[in-house]
Amino acid sequence: MSDAPAVRRLTKRTLVTISHALERAALAAAEDGPMVVFALFQRLPYFERERAVYERIAGRAAVTVVGLVAEQTPDTPAGAHPVLLDEKEELAREWTVVVLTPRFGGMLVAHDLEEFQAGSATLESGRVFEARAAFRRDDALHEVLRLRRQLGDRLPPAALSAVDAAVGRVREIPATPGESRTDAALHLFAARAEHDHTRLRTGAQPARPDEGRDDAGDTDLAGRAGVRRWAGTSGVTASGVLPVALLAVRVTHAPAGQDGPIGRTATRQQQAAIELVVARLRPADRATKAGPDDFLLYLPALGHDDAVAFAYGLVADFEAAHARSAFLSATVTVALTVTRRRPLPEDRLREALDWAVAQNAPVVTLDG
Repeated sequence: MSDAPAVRRLTKRTLVTISHALERAALAAAEDGPMVVFALFQRLPYFERERAVYERIAGRAAVTVVGLVAEQTPDTPAGAHPVLLDEKEELAREWTVVVLTPRFGGMLVAHDLEEFQAGSATLESGRVFEARAAFRRDDALHEVLRLRRQLGDRLPPAALSAVDAAVGRVREIPATPGESRTDAALHLFAARAEHDHTRLRTGAQPARPDEGRDDAGDTDLAGRAGVRRWAGTSGVTASGVLPVALLAVRVTHAPAGQDGPIGRTATRQQQAAIELVVARLRPADRATKAGPDDFLLYLPALGHDDAVAFAYGLVADFEAAHARSAFLSATVTVALTVTRRRPLPEDRLREALDWAVAQNAPVVTLDG
């Protein structure tokens, strides 16, 4: 057996390209059967996006196994065997595609790191995985044997027999000597794809800060458009994967009058408040206006304790700014949750923010 494929950190956007290449290989016309295909999708919406592809694959393969986390066994195409995964088991973090025939093999095994790559176009595309990929038959055979061992008691006897028959046929025929050349090409394409995605992330030019600033629904505080799409309100996304700290923030200015903001001063105070909110954001975070003095902050892959510390730090920043100068006579209230739900529970958080303001509570938290 060949050396194990190298482990690389890759974003979801690159992994989609690799998995599609493997699926295309499974659908290519070739007289080299029987074929075995294993695919672990993590969550049902990701499988639904590829349902038509796997209907075609199941029609050609001796056995097709689809694994995912779901509340009940999903309706899969004829010939595909669904396997339900518990969200707490290690396989639930796996994004895997394995294609094996006696004369061909390809595999992708990626483990979700629950991290996010700053600058990505969406929360989904920026998810980060540790991944191994290869177009070598013996590597694919190794993964089929692993998955057969881990999932065997959840597969029907007919599926197990088909896997075992295909594996027996593979072992009768030596691997093709030149397959390392194909494997080298795969790694070049994957590396170039990830490089191009990184270049796009770091080279994107944001809009000018004054463009669309009044659009509370789709422009962030840095002037970048597409907040709703970035947060996953469109496109394929799923609950249960990347955690996101979501904060609803309200800035309360002193009443207009002798000591309160008036006219141009009020505008300057509002801008100073925005600068305080933005100052604590990491490169991966985004923030948008949700009202005249309300903001929504999206902090990917931030834990609960760190999110609470962020909120109290924001409160302290406003108190310190007021102590230094009476110019910014404003307080801040924060409602927060760390959630894996999609869509993000923004409405529920806004309700919590209203309650916090009424109760004069600087920070409140909600269960995710």
